[in-house]
Amino acid sequence: MLDGMLVLVGGVLLLAVVLFLLWKQAQMRSELAALRASEALFRRLTEDVSDVIWRADPNLFITYINPTDEKLRGFRADEVIGHHVFEMFTDEGIATVTNIIKQRQEKEADGTITGPVTFEIQHRCKDGRLLWAEVLSKPERDARGRITGYHGISRETTERKRLQDQIQKLAFYDPLTGLPNRRLLEDRLGQSLASSKRTGIFGALLFLDLDNFKPLNDLHGHEAGDHLLIEVARRLKAGVREVDTVARFGGDEFVVIIRELDRDLAVSHEQVATIAEKIRALLAEPYCLSVNHGGSAGQAIEHRCSASIGIRVFIGNGIDPDEILKQADLAMYQAKDAGRNTLCFFSPPDETA
Repeated sequence: MLDGMLVLVGGVLLLAVVLFLLWKQAQMRSELAALRASEALFRRLTEDVSDVIWRADPNLFITYINPTDEKLRGFRADEVIGHHVFEMFTDEGIATVTNIIKQRQEKEADGTITGPVTFEIQHRCKDGRLLWAEVLSKPERDARGRITGYHGISRETTERKRLQDQIQKLAFYDPLTGLPNRRLLEDRLGQSLASSKRTGIFGALLFLDLDNFKPLNDLHGHEAGDHLLIEVARRLKAGVREVDTVARFGGDEFVVIIRELDRDLAVSHEQVATIAEKIRALLAEPYCLSVNHGGSAGQAIEHRCSASIGIRVFIGNGIDPDEILKQADLAMYQAKDAGRNTLCFFSPPDETA
Protein backbone atom coordinates (compact mmCIF):
# COMPACT_ATOMS: atom_id res chain seq x y z
CA MET A 1 0.00 0.00 0.00
CA LEU A 2 2.79 2.39 1.01
CA ASP A 3 4.80 1.48 -2.05
CA GLY A 4 1.85 2.27 -4.24
CA MET A 5 1.45 5.62 -2.61
CA LEU A 6 5.12 6.41 -3.16
CA VAL A 7 4.89 5.41 -6.79
CA LEU A 8 1.82 7.57 -7.21
CA VAL A 9 3.47 10.57 -5.54
CA GLY A 10 6.60 10.04 -7.61
CA GLY A 11 4.52 9.93 -10.76
CA VAL A 12 2.75 13.12 -9.83
CA LEU A 13 6.03 14.86 -9.08
CA LEU A 14 7.52 13.63 -12.36
CA LEU A 15 4.46 14.84 -14.23
CA ALA A 16 4.73 18.19 -12.48
CA VAL A 17 8.39 18.49 -13.43
CA VAL A 18 7.61 17.58 -17.03
CA LEU A 19 4.76 20.05 -17.16
CA PHE A 20 6.98 22.75 -15.63
CA LEU A 21 9.72 22.04 -18.15
CA LEU A 22 7.22 22.12 -21.00
CA TRP A 23 5.82 25.42 -19.66
CA LYS A 24 9.31 26.83 -19.26
CA GLN A 25 10.24 25.71 -22.76
CA ALA A 26 7.10 27.35 -24.15
CA GLN A 27 7.87 30.50 -22.18
CA MET A 28 11.44 30.55 -23.52
CA ARG A 29 10.13 30.04 -27.05
CA SER A 30 7.69 32.92 -26.50
CA GLU A 31 10.41 35.16 -25.08
CA LEU A 32 12.76 34.20 -27.92
CA ALA A 33 10.04 34.96 -30.46
CA ALA A 34 9.39 38.30 -28.74
CA LEU A 35 13.13 39.03 -28.73
CA ARG A 36 13.39 38.18 -32.42
CA ALA A 37 10.36 40.33 -33.14
CA SER A 38 11.92 43.14 -31.12
CA GLU A 39 15.21 42.76 -32.98
CA ALA A 40 13.38 42.75 -36.31
CA LEU A 41 11.51 45.89 -35.28
CA PHE A 42 14.79 47.50 -34.16
CA ARG A 43 16.37 46.66 -37.53
CA ARG A 44 13.41 48.10 -39.40
CA LEU A 45 13.45 51.23 -37.28
CA THR A 46 17.20 51.75 -37.56
CA GLU A 47 17.80 50.57 -41.11
CA ASP A 48 15.04 52.58 -42.74
CA VAL A 49 15.79 55.94 -41.11
CA SER A 50 17.84 58.68 -42.75
CA ASP A 51 19.98 59.25 -39.64
CA VAL A 52 23.05 57.26 -38.64
CA ILE A 53 22.44 55.31 -35.43
CA TRP A 54 25.55 54.05 -33.70
CA ARG A 55 26.95 52.58 -30.51
CA ALA A 56 30.48 52.62 -29.11
CA ASP A 57 32.31 51.06 -26.16
CA PRO A 58 33.84 53.22 -23.39
CA ASN A 59 37.05 53.54 -25.43
CA LEU A 60 35.09 54.89 -28.41
CA PHE A 61 35.40 51.83 -30.63
CA ILE A 62 32.27 51.32 -32.73
CA THR A 63 30.18 48.27 -31.77
CA TYR A 64 27.14 48.95 -33.96
CA ILE A 65 26.22 51.21 -36.85
CA ASN A 66 23.17 51.12 -39.09
CA PRO A 67 23.25 50.92 -42.91
CA THR A 68 22.53 54.65 -43.31
CA ASP A 69 26.23 55.32 -42.73
CA GLU A 70 27.06 53.34 -45.89
CA LYS A 71 24.53 55.40 -47.85
CA LEU A 72 26.06 58.66 -46.59
CA ARG A 73 29.79 57.95 -46.29
CA GLY A 74 30.19 54.79 -48.39
CA PHE A 75 31.64 52.55 -45.67
CA ARG A 76 30.06 49.14 -45.02
CA ALA A 77 29.26 48.27 -41.43
CA ASP A 78 32.10 45.71 -41.29
CA GLU A 79 34.51 48.49 -42.30
CA VAL A 80 33.41 50.61 -39.34
CA ILE A 81 32.60 48.22 -36.49
CA GLY A 82 35.68 47.62 -34.36
CA HIS A 83 37.29 50.87 -35.52
CA HIS A 84 37.77 53.99 -33.42
CA VAL A 85 35.30 56.82 -33.95
CA PHE A 86 38.18 59.22 -34.66
CA GLU A 87 38.67 57.44 -38.01
CA MET A 88 35.37 59.02 -39.09
CA PHE A 89 36.39 62.62 -38.43
CA THR A 90 38.72 65.30 -39.76
CA ASP A 91 41.53 66.62 -37.57
CA GLU A 92 39.32 69.54 -36.53
CA GLY A 93 36.54 67.11 -35.65
CA ILE A 94 38.90 65.00 -33.56
CA ALA A 95 39.98 68.12 -31.69
CA THR A 96 36.32 68.99 -31.03
CA VAL A 97 35.48 65.54 -29.65
CA THR A 98 38.71 65.44 -27.61
CA ASN A 99 37.75 68.73 -25.99
CA ILE A 100 34.23 67.44 -25.21
CA ILE A 101 35.70 64.30 -23.61
CA LYS A 102 38.08 66.40 -21.55
CA GLN A 103 35.25 68.63 -20.31
CA ARG A 104 33.16 65.56 -19.43
CA GLN A 105 36.05 63.97 -17.50
CA GLU A 106 36.63 67.18 -15.54
CA LYS A 107 32.95 67.38 -14.56
CA GLU A 108 32.73 63.69 -13.70
CA ALA A 109 35.85 64.02 -11.51
CA ASP A 110 33.93 66.59 -9.45
CA GLY A 111 31.02 64.20 -9.05
CA THR A 112 28.81 65.73 -11.74
CA ILE A 113 26.82 63.20 -13.75
CA THR A 114 26.88 64.42 -17.32
CA GLY A 115 24.21 63.79 -19.89
CA PRO A 116 23.88 63.93 -23.68
CA VAL A 117 25.94 66.36 -25.77
CA THR A 118 25.28 67.71 -29.25
CA PHE A 119 27.99 68.98 -31.60
CA GLU A 120 28.55 69.52 -35.32
CA ILE A 121 31.68 68.24 -37.07
CA GLN A 122 32.92 67.10 -40.47
CA HIS A 123 33.00 63.39 -41.37
CA ARG A 124 35.24 61.63 -43.87
CA CYS A 125 33.69 59.69 -46.76
CA LYS A 126 35.12 56.65 -48.53
CA ASP A 127 35.49 58.58 -51.80
CA GLY A 128 37.41 61.40 -50.10
CA ARG A 129 34.48 63.80 -49.71
CA LEU A 130 33.75 65.58 -46.47
CA LEU A 131 30.27 66.07 -45.08
CA TRP A 132 28.95 67.88 -42.03
CA ALA A 133 26.83 66.09 -39.45
CA GLU A 134 25.22 67.01 -36.15
CA VAL A 135 25.99 64.35 -33.56
CA LEU A 136 23.89 63.58 -30.47
CA SER A 137 25.93 61.42 -28.09
CA LYS A 138 24.62 59.94 -24.83
CA PRO A 139 26.67 57.97 -22.27
CA GLU A 140 25.55 54.53 -21.07
CA ARG A 141 26.12 53.75 -17.38
CA ASP A 142 26.16 50.72 -15.10
CA ALA A 143 24.41 50.45 -11.73
CA ARG A 144 27.27 52.37 -10.07
CA GLY A 145 27.02 55.23 -12.57
CA ARG A 146 30.22 54.42 -14.41
CA ILE A 147 30.23 55.01 -18.18
CA THR A 148 30.17 51.68 -20.03
CA GLY A 149 29.75 53.04 -23.54
CA TYR A 150 27.97 55.57 -25.72
CA HIS A 151 25.16 55.57 -28.22
CA GLY A 152 23.76 58.27 -30.39
CA ILE A 153 22.46 59.64 -33.66
CA SER A 154 24.34 61.49 -36.41
CA ARG A 155 22.34 63.61 -38.86
CA GLU A 156 23.85 65.07 -42.02
CA THR A 157 23.79 68.89 -42.04
CA THR A 158 25.98 69.64 -45.06
CA GLU A 159 23.32 71.66 -46.89
CA ARG A 160 22.28 73.47 -43.72
CA LYS A 161 25.90 74.34 -43.03
CA ARG A 162 26.33 75.62 -46.59
CA LEU A 163 23.27 77.84 -46.25
CA GLN A 164 24.46 79.13 -42.87
CA ASP A 165 27.85 79.98 -44.35
CA GLN A 166 26.17 81.67 -47.30
CA ILE A 167 23.97 83.76 -45.02
CA GLN A 168 26.98 84.74 -42.93
CA LYS A 169 28.91 85.68 -46.04
CA LEU A 170 26.06 87.85 -47.28
CA ALA A 171 25.83 89.52 -43.88
CA PHE A 172 29.53 90.18 -43.34
CA TYR A 173 31.25 90.18 -46.74
CA ASP A 174 31.07 92.35 -49.83
CA PRO A 175 29.53 90.25 -52.64
CA LEU A 176 31.69 91.84 -55.37
CA THR A 177 35.19 91.68 -53.88
CA GLY A 178 34.71 89.04 -51.19
CA LEU A 179 36.26 91.42 -48.64
CA PRO A 180 34.77 92.06 -45.20
CA ASN A 181 32.06 94.70 -45.40
CA ARG A 182 31.55 97.69 -43.14
CA ARG A 183 29.72 95.63 -40.52
CA LEU A 184 32.53 93.11 -40.14
CA LEU A 185 35.13 95.89 -40.38
CA GLU A 186 33.67 97.56 -37.29
CA ASP A 187 33.87 94.27 -35.40
CA ARG A 188 37.49 93.71 -36.47
CA LEU A 189 38.39 97.27 -35.48
CA GLY A 190 36.87 96.72 -32.05
CA GLN A 191 38.95 93.54 -31.68
CA SER A 192 42.09 95.38 -32.72
CA LEU A 193 41.47 98.14 -30.18
CA ALA A 194 40.91 95.58 -27.42
CA SER A 195 44.09 93.72 -28.38
CA SER A 196 46.07 96.98 -28.51
CA LYS A 197 44.85 97.96 -25.05
CA ARG A 198 45.80 94.55 -23.66
CA THR A 199 49.28 94.38 -25.20
CA GLY A 200 50.25 98.06 -25.30
CA ILE A 201 51.18 97.69 -28.99
CA PHE A 202 50.05 100.27 -31.54
CA GLY A 203 47.90 99.47 -34.54
CA ALA A 204 46.84 101.58 -37.49
CA LEU A 205 43.87 102.17 -39.77
CA LEU A 206 44.32 103.14 -43.42
CA PHE A 207 41.42 104.80 -45.25
CA LEU A 208 41.81 104.59 -49.05
CA ASP A 209 39.89 106.28 -51.83
CA LEU A 210 40.61 105.61 -55.52
CA ASP A 211 41.65 108.76 -57.39
CA ASN A 212 40.58 107.96 -60.92
CA PHE A 213 37.55 105.71 -60.59
CA LYS A 214 34.57 107.72 -61.89
CA PRO A 215 36.07 108.41 -65.35
CA LEU A 216 36.48 104.63 -65.86
CA ASN A 217 32.79 104.04 -65.08
CA ASP A 218 31.71 106.93 -67.28
CA LEU A 219 33.77 105.78 -70.25
CA HIS A 220 33.51 101.98 -70.09
CA GLY A 221 30.55 101.28 -67.81
CA HIS A 222 30.06 99.70 -64.41
CA GLU A 223 31.44 96.34 -65.52
CA ALA A 224 34.86 97.90 -65.97
CA GLY A 225 34.52 99.57 -62.59
CA ASP A 226 33.66 96.24 -60.96
CA HIS A 227 36.72 94.58 -62.52
CA LEU A 228 38.89 97.39 -61.20
CA LEU A 229 37.47 97.07 -57.66
CA ILE A 230 38.10 93.31 -57.70
CA GLU A 231 41.72 93.85 -58.78
CA VAL A 232 42.22 96.57 -56.17
CA ALA A 233 40.96 94.16 -53.50
CA ARG A 234 43.42 91.51 -54.68
CA ARG A 235 46.35 93.93 -54.60
CA LEU A 236 45.40 95.20 -51.15
CA LYS A 237 45.32 91.67 -49.71
CA ALA A 238 48.68 90.96 -51.33
CA GLY A 239 50.16 94.04 -49.64
CA VAL A 240 49.37 93.12 -46.01
CA ARG A 241 49.77 90.19 -43.61
CA GLU A 242 47.23 87.48 -42.77
CA VAL A 243 46.59 89.06 -39.35
CA ASP A 244 45.61 92.36 -40.94
CA THR A 245 42.15 93.18 -42.31
CA VAL A 246 41.26 94.56 -45.73
CA ALA A 247 37.64 95.70 -46.07
CA ARG A 248 35.51 97.46 -48.65
CA PHE A 249 33.97 100.46 -46.93
CA GLY A 250 31.67 101.36 -49.81
CA GLY A 251 31.89 102.49 -53.44
CA ASP A 252 35.57 102.92 -54.27
CA GLU A 253 36.62 103.30 -50.61
CA PHE A 254 38.63 100.66 -48.79
CA VAL A 255 39.92 100.33 -45.24
CA VAL A 256 42.94 98.41 -44.01
CA ILE A 257 43.54 97.58 -40.33
CA ILE A 258 47.19 96.94 -39.50
CA ARG A 259 47.63 95.09 -36.23
CA GLU A 260 50.59 94.77 -33.89
CA LEU A 261 53.07 97.43 -35.00
CA ASP A 262 55.31 98.46 -32.08
CA ARG A 263 55.12 99.70 -28.50
CA ASP A 264 56.85 102.93 -29.58
CA LEU A 265 54.71 105.51 -31.39
CA ALA A 266 57.50 106.82 -33.63
CA VAL A 267 58.53 103.32 -34.69
CA SER A 268 54.89 102.45 -35.39
CA HIS A 269 54.58 105.53 -37.61
CA GLU A 270 57.63 104.41 -39.60
CA GLN A 271 56.32 100.87 -39.96
CA VAL A 272 52.85 101.83 -41.15
CA ALA A 273 54.30 104.46 -43.51
CA THR A 274 56.34 101.70 -45.18
CA ILE A 275 53.25 99.49 -45.49
CA ALA A 276 51.11 102.35 -46.82
CA GLU A 277 53.75 103.29 -49.39
CA LYS A 278 53.90 99.68 -50.56
CA ILE A 279 50.12 99.67 -50.98
CA ARG A 280 50.16 103.04 -52.78
CA ALA A 281 52.75 101.73 -55.24
CA LEU A 282 50.81 98.50 -55.83
CA LEU A 283 47.60 100.37 -56.58
CA ALA A 284 49.37 102.84 -58.89
CA GLU A 285 50.55 100.08 -61.26
CA PRO A 286 48.59 99.90 -64.57
CA TYR A 287 45.41 97.82 -64.69
CA CYS A 288 44.50 95.59 -67.64
CA LEU A 289 40.73 95.13 -67.57
CA SER A 290 38.52 92.97 -69.77
CA VAL A 291 35.18 94.55 -70.65
CA ASN A 292 32.29 93.92 -73.04
CA HIS A 293 31.17 96.52 -75.57
CA GLY A 294 28.05 96.04 -77.69
CA GLY A 295 27.92 92.31 -77.04
CA SER A 296 31.53 91.68 -78.02
CA ALA A 297 33.35 89.95 -75.20
CA GLY A 298 36.83 90.29 -73.87
CA GLN A 299 37.99 93.73 -75.00
CA ALA A 300 41.10 94.61 -72.98
CA ILE A 301 41.57 98.15 -71.78
CA GLU A 302 44.43 99.66 -69.80
CA HIS A 303 43.57 101.93 -66.93
CA ARG A 304 45.73 103.87 -64.54
CA CYS A 305 44.45 104.47 -61.07
CA SER A 306 46.01 105.68 -57.84
CA ALA A 307 44.79 106.02 -54.27
CA SER A 308 44.78 108.70 -51.61
CA ILE A 309 45.50 107.17 -48.20
CA GLY A 310 44.67 108.56 -44.78
CA ILE A 311 46.37 106.93 -41.79
CA ARG A 312 45.36 106.90 -38.14
CA VAL A 313 47.78 105.20 -35.74
CA PHE A 314 45.97 104.10 -32.58
CA ILE A 315 46.25 102.32 -29.28
CA GLY A 316 43.33 101.00 -27.26
CA ASN A 317 42.85 103.82 -24.77
CA GLY A 318 39.07 104.07 -24.91
CA ILE A 319 38.72 105.96 -28.20
CA ASP A 320 35.56 105.20 -30.15
CA PRO A 321 36.04 103.06 -33.32
CA ASP A 322 33.81 105.41 -35.33
CA GLU A 323 36.02 108.32 -34.32
CA ILE A 324 39.09 106.48 -35.64
CA LEU A 325 37.33 105.92 -38.96
CA LYS A 326 36.34 109.59 -39.19
CA GLN A 327 39.86 110.75 -38.41
CA ALA A 328 41.40 108.42 -41.00
CA ASP A 329 38.80 109.61 -43.50
CA LEU A 330 39.77 113.22 -42.74
CA ALA A 331 43.44 112.39 -43.31
CA MET A 332 42.49 110.77 -46.62
CA TYR A 333 40.86 114.01 -47.81
CA GLN A 334 43.99 115.87 -46.74
CA ALA A 335 45.96 113.49 -48.97
CA LYS A 336 43.61 114.31 -51.87
CA ASP A 337 44.06 118.02 -51.24
CA ALA A 338 47.81 117.48 -51.27
CA GLY A 339 47.68 116.27 -54.87
CA ARG A 340 46.33 112.68 -54.63
CA ASN A 341 48.30 109.45 -55.01
CA THR A 342 49.87 110.14 -51.64
CA LEU A 343 49.40 109.38 -47.96
CA CYS A 344 48.71 111.58 -44.95
CA PHE A 345 48.70 110.90 -41.19
CA PHE A 346 46.05 112.16 -38.82
CA SER A 347 47.75 113.66 -35.79
CA PRO A 348 45.54 113.83 -32.67
CA PRO A 349 46.27 116.54 -30.06
CA ASP A 350 47.58 113.82 -27.75
CA GLU A 351 50.12 111.88 -29.76
CA THR A 352 49.86 108.89 -27.42
CA ALA A 353 46.20 108.43 -28.37
